[in-house]
Amino acid sequence: MKKPILAVTTFFFMTCTAVAQDMNTQRESWEEQILSYIERHTAEYDDMALEIGSYAELGFQEWKSSARLSEHLEQNGFDVERGVADMRTAFVASYGTEGPVIGILAEFDALPGFSQAPQPEKLPLEGMSTGHACGHHLLGTASIEAAVALKNWLDRADIPATVRVYGTPAEEGGGGKVYMTREGLFDDVDAMMNWHPADQNAVTSLSTMANISGKFRFHGESAHAAAAPERGRSALDAVEAMNDMVNMMREHIPSGVRIHYVITSGGSAPNVVPDFAEVYYYVRHDKPDVLRDVWGRVNRAAEGAALGTDTRSEVEIVSAVYPLLPNDALAQLTDKHLKSVGGVTYTPEEAKFASQMSTTFGQNAKPLDVSRQVRPLFMNKVVILPASTDVGDVSWVTPTNSFVTATWVPGTAPHSWQAVAAGNTSIGLKGMHVASKVMGLTAAEMIMSPDTLTAVKSEHRMRRGEKFEYESFVGDAPPQLDYATQ
Repeated sequence: MKKPILAVTTFFFMTCTAVAQDMNTQRESWEEQILSYIERHTAEYDDMALEIGSYAELGFQEWKSSARLSEHLEQNGFDVERGVADMRTAFVASYGTEGPVIGILAEFDALPGFSQAPQPEKLPLEGMSTGHACGHHLLGTASIEAAVALKNWLDRADIPATVRVYGTPAEEGGGGKVYMTREGLFDDVDAMMNWHPADQNAVTSLSTMANISGKFRFHGESAHAAAAPERGRSALDAVEAMNDMVNMMREHIPSGVRIHYVITSGGSAPNVVPDFAEVYYYVRHDKPDVLRDVWGRVNRAAEGAALGTDTRSEVEIVSAVYPLLPNDALAQLTDKHLKSVGGVTYTPEEAKFASQMSTTFGQNAKPLDVSRQVRPLFMNKVVILPASTDVGDVSWVTPTNSFVTATWVPGTAPHSWQAVAAGNTSIGLKGMHVASKVMGLTAAEMIMSPDTLTAVKSEHRMRRGEKFEYESFVGDAPPQLDYATQ
């Protein structure tokens, strides 16, 4: 029985179309394939970022955010392991088992006290107290977007390589990456992609400050402050004595050390001698050995305060991170692709929003066209960024890049209501897609060019030293899973 002419014609047309599409795929460069995926799926990842932005979950409590990201990776062919390194919301998602291993860091925790509507004026959301004032809803989503774009390109090009996404909780004080580093989860990674939201577009190759933070708790004896003060032993006295000693110590510590603290518990009533008090300390310096020494002196101040006030002291390490280990070769590669992608161009509506918000910055306001510009690559072995991040630990185990994109209105400070507001608008989403494109292109070039990846890895070995062995500042302490809710 003969086939109908229409059916034969349809079959022929479909076959030719498939062959043409296949030929087009082959003709497309790897850059075009990665960028094409991201541009075709913009709306999908916009929705994901805004959804996670609406959750605004605190460190180690990011149940819905972690699930949203990991499930999307699973649906796109990644093998996902959840609850790694004894952290409930941490995950590792892998695609591929051969070739170079390219890692991508994904964060998704929010901050307390930053509820804010996507408006250019301060306007907290009713019934909500948290917000993504550091843009981690954008950070995690861009990383997932880049990973899936890489995976699809590798499939089509039939290139052996492994893409691995690390869902890293509690960057804002919990140091989730520290425990993942200690667990050895990054040991076989050839290079790591990392970015952060900001008010500009730039690549840097700079170090940061190492940081140890901990809560010093003092236990005394309560008593009536007027009727029987002699029977009391004030835990608050111990906190104040410790703070006095640390403040006097500032004159006698190396330049560049930063010490800051807040009293988190000092008693409940003036007429009761406090039997419990707590002070929360951060100590920072760019050299790990200096940091360890100063932290030891702060601990001895706590012990002395307890001895002098006849109380008992204990300390709980909350987080402790290494400084970033720069990598100029990886920074130059990342900068090349950031310049090729370009910055963020505002629509008239976005420009109106940004102009209104700029009035809230005072003297810190910047021209709006900063969002379109890419700042010159900044590499410097002397300049230290006055901040700390748990990405530092990762960077000592595998080469890790560092760049930012303009997800916020120029002039915006991190950890501000303005960052929350812009980060949940199209301004933030546009900057997010710039970041995913840069990570995808940078990773793909290292996969395509073994010599480039070798240069990145060689510099990493040279900077950290051949005899370096990673040893976490937190020792064998478990993750402080409730640090953000205590």
